[in-house]
Amino acid sequence: MNVDIRPKVLITKVGFDGHDRGSRVVAAYLRDAGMEVIYTPPWQEIPTVVKLATEEDVDVIGISSLATDHLIVPKVMDALRTAGLGDVAVIVGGIVPDEDEKTLLESGVARVFHPGAALDDIARYVREVTPRVRAARGAV
Repeated sequence: MNVDIRPKVLITKVGFDGHDRGSRVVAAYLRDAGMEVIYTPPWQEIPTVVKLATEEDVDVIGISSLATDHLIVPKVMDALRTAGLGDVAVIVGGIVPDEDEKTLLESGVARVFHPGAALDDIARYVREVTPRVRAARGAV
């Protein structure tokens, strides 16, 4: 991996789940690990997430869910593809049952991190996927 690549990550929550401690912890960790992090408060709408991803030219979108709001993520994936952002890697963190994880992955989510996932593993994955995202969009 090119050590000069600084991943740009949007950490957000969609829907009505207001539990944001986990997303704040991940955002702070990624920032402290040298990544550029855009953090939104909870209760974001899909068009807002797509607009931010477009304006900020993010490599990765991290969506946190502690309720059932992860079920909205396939709609987020559709909206990203419609906006020409199908190459952005989307990761989901939080409480996601196995059957829902399969649905998320089939919708295009790159990875699901469950409660207790090591912050180092999340950071490592973001660093690994960023060069592939940039290559797919023609930016290096």
